[in-house]
Amino acid sequence: MPNKHITYKDTNYFSSLFCDYIDNSQNIRNLYNNRPNFEGFKNQIISKKASFKIENRLVLKNILKKQYANINISKDLEETIDLIENINTFTVTTGHQLSLFTGPLYFLYKIISTINLSEELKLKYPDFNFIPIYWMASEDHDFEEIRSFNFNTKNITWNSDQKGEVGKFSTYNLKSTLDIFSKLLPKNINSEKIINLFKDSYLKSNNLSEATRKLVHQIFKDYSLIVLDPNEKELKKIFSSTIINELTNKLIFDNSKDSIKSLKQNNYKVQVNPREINLFYLSNNYRNRIVRTHNGYTTDDKLFSWTESEIINEVNINPENFSPNVLLRPLYQESILPNLCYIGGGAEISYWLELKNCFDSIKLDFPILLNRNSVLLVRKKQIEKLHKINTTVEDLFLSQDKLLSEKVKSFADQKFDFKTQINFLEEQFKTLRDLSKLTDISFVGAVNAQEKKQVKGLKNLEKRLLKANKIKHKSFLDRIILVQDDLFPNFSLQERSVNFTEFYCQFGDDFIKILKENIDPLNNKFTIIEL
Repeated sequence: MPNKHITYKDTNYFSSLFCDYIDNSQNIRNLYNNRPNFEGFKNQIISKKASFKIENRLVLKNILKKQYANINISKDLEETIDLIENINTFTVTTGHQLSLFTGPLYFLYKIISTINLSEELKLKYPDFNFIPIYWMASEDHDFEEIRSFNFNTKNITWNSDQKGEVGKFSTYNLKSTLDIFSKLLPKNINSEKIINLFKDSYLKSNNLSEATRKLVHQIFKDYSLIVLDPNEKELKKIFSSTIINELTNKLIFDNSKDSIKSLKQNNYKVQVNPREINLFYLSNNYRNRIVRTHNGYTTDDKLFSWTESEIINEVNINPENFSPNVLLRPLYQESILPNLCYIGGGAEISYWLELKNCFDSIKLDFPILLNRNSVLLVRKKQIEKLHKINTTVEDLFLSQDKLLSEKVKSFADQKFDFKTQINFLEEQFKTLRDLSKLTDISFVGAVNAQEKKQVKGLKNLEKRLLKANKIKHKSFLDRIILVQDDLFPNFSLQERSVNFTEFYCQFGDDFIKILKENIDPLNNKFTIIEL
């Protein structure tokens, strides 16, 4: 199955900050340490091995054994978990929300990028062990973002009025969601597998964290992937000194200022602006921001309040009640994992680049940042349609208006690109301007006005001819639109809306194998896979 690659910049779907990071721009070189290449990983191994405590390895191993206690895991995965305590073992991590039935395709791309990088590092550095980790964002509260997925343009939604950390949400009422979804599936053996996967994950679990662990484990059971729920008291204990630092010294807010200033000076968008305190307080299905007051601390809704000594005591006794937000979470991750690399999308890498000084301030290794692979899946029938309309997959990354304009120009009966005429006109007016300067300088304004008028007239004529030809060739252009809309739903990347089941119905278990064979985490280009 052949695949193609294009640069992220050429897709027109990624931020300038992300593209500059990929291209190793010097504008942002001060915002991170090691580059995502084998030399960078060698350096990262040395620094992480020297700094990561053996006692933290043992805590992590015991937590994982507890979390997997009720899942029938392979001997390979059992041995992988045991490897955590080995000082020559390191992790490669990605993270994501607990999206219903994985949500959009890029959920899978993140994890496969992580698995494949771990395997590549093992081949390059055989004396070390590299474990792929999926970090579940179990403490998130944004249920709206995770409660649905799309199947063949239909939105499958989980209705629930539960509050607090989504990982603790009961999955008891997801049977009705499955009933709706199953009616949309074609009648074949792969659909039966999908239904059983949903049942075994969601309908046989107590909460969303447990369900997501089972789901991801079942999909990737052959690749020794570890699913970690970080919402554990013993893990939070490791992080408690940093929690206190954040509460009392504005760790993130103060130490990210220079990085944010640097980003703004280079005209980059700041992905996430830090708060003075980047922590939530958790309690019995309750989750709310902690804010500073003139005499201590309170939750945003004023339900809980503490003096400084009280909140420090609370952290020491009940660290599990404190949840890092999106900017503090990276420091939590790197504190409890022997981690070398975080694999994320463009938005994630953007906010990680705000944080290097925060890591430095607490003498914590800043990990290598690697973009997850982005993929466009194109079926054979779609390729055939594109051939018939003399269009490439790469063409479809253009905006629809630009794509149609370019296609019309390529097969129109008459030439109506007036660039040559406009250039000629501008040269003539330059001569007139020079002549005016030599005769009567007051004529220059009139010459400029006339030039502007005539150039505008030519451009308007070009637009009219283009519009007329679009009408003339409407049926042809409609065929292009249909394919583009199919591959780029809602004028966005396929990976951001389509669920894996659309392809699993056709390819079954081979679908995961196809992705794994074609995703290369160290290839910094957008991948087009022809199925």
